[in-house]
Formats: sequence, structure tokens, C-alpha cells
Amino acid sequence: MKRLSVCLITANEEDRLRPSLESVAWADEIVVVDAESTDKTVMIAREFTDRVVVRPWPGFAAQKNFALDQATGDWILSLDADERVTPELRARVEDILRADGPAAGYAVPRRNIFWGRWVRHGRLYPDRQIRLFRRGRGRFVDVEVHESVRVDGPVERLEAPLLHASYRDLSDCLTRFDRYSTLAAEDWIRRGRRVTIAGIALRPPGRFLSMYVLHRGFLDGWRGFVLAALYAHYVFVRSVKVWEKTKA
Repeated sequence: MKRLSVCLITANEEDRLRPSLESVAWADEIVVVDAESTDKTVMIAREFTDRVVVRPWPGFAAQKNFALDQATGDWILSLDADERVTPELRARVEDILRADGPAAGYAVPRRNIFWGRWVRHGRLYPDRQIRLFRRGRGRFVDVEVHESVRVDGPVERLEAPLLHASYRDLSDCLTRFDRYSTLAAEDWIRRGRRVTIAGIALRPPGRFLSMYVLHRGFLDGWRGFVLAALYAHYVFVRSVKVWEKTKA
């Protein structure tokens, strides 16, 4: 069986890191790259692995690519501190390791958990992400936010999911949206994208209707409504930040 390296990046994740690491304790190697956490994140990480590196924060893609460079396994499973590998996904990964492929990378569905329950609609599932790939064949694309893996070779889909508990509570959600919208606005400006008053007015309700009506977020009850409203808020704030920075 080929060797598997699990790579994570962390920053003050003491309340969520342990379940994530417990779900991959079976891997051949775990690499954790920490962005100078001030809580017990590093202490918890060292309970599971001696491959812990502490370094300043250079950005999402750069930090994740640095973690990939520390790995020594034949295959890499990239994981976030708020994600957990399900038993079904572990079984599929082990099948792939035994067969050594056949693809160069695999896209994994994520079950996004919001306030204790899996949100099935509103385009929040299957939310596939390339997370398993051959070492040396995948890198994270260098963008400010919403980084993703680009694989050199064929990519196949898996059906076994990751569990993703992204937001601790509403305050955490709004804090992240504020940070991510700033990064996304900077990325838009760097790529020469602009916004108009019409776009600021129309994009947020468009996002709400897309999530809640077109993609049936209403089937998730009040969670679906709240998430559609929050994502519309994110689109509004991102657009205004682009407008603010370009006008300034």
C-alpha cells in the first residue's frame, strides 16, 4: 500500500483541531503548519504528530503549498482544521492507496454542517473539492481566498464525504465573511474586475434567490433561509469593498 500524508494548516484552532486529527490518525504521516497560534493549537497538534512547523502567515495558498512541500508520502490528503474524514471516506482512500490510483487526483464531496445539521441544498452540497492527489501532481492556485487545488492529470469524483463544520456560530460566520470579503475584493481588483452601482444593488438579491429558491435552500428550513441571507450579505459587502477601493 502506498503511503499517505495528511496536510493541515492552522491558526488558533484549539476548539476544532482534535476531532479533525483524530479522524486521520490512521494516516502514515500528518503534517501541520501553524501560523503562530496563541492558543493550544500547536500543543494539540503535537499529540498526533512530530511534523509540526510554526511560521508566519503568508496567505492561504502559500501556506498550504508550503505544507505540501513538507510531506513525504506518495499521496496527499489536504484537510482543513474544521473538517473530518468519515469512515466511508477513509475506506475509499485506503482502496485508492492499495491500487495506487488510477487517477492523479480525487474530488471529495463535503457535507457542510451549520448549527449542528447537514445543509443539503442551496448549492452547499455536494461542494466537491480536490483533496486527495499524488504528491508532486497537485498545487494550490495562488489566489487571496477560496484557494483550490490544480492537478496535473485526470481527476475523478468520490462519493464518500468529508464533514465540514465551518462556522462556530453566527458571530464567527460574520467575522469570517468580513475577512474573506476583504481578500476577495483585493483579488478582484488585482485581476482588474470592477463593480457598478447596479451590480451592488442586484448581485446580493440574485445570490439569495439563487440559493434559496433556484437551488431549493428552502428545503433546509430556517437554516437555508439564514444561509441564503448571509451569503447575499457577503456578496454585498465584497462588492462595496471593491467599489470603495477603486473609487479611493
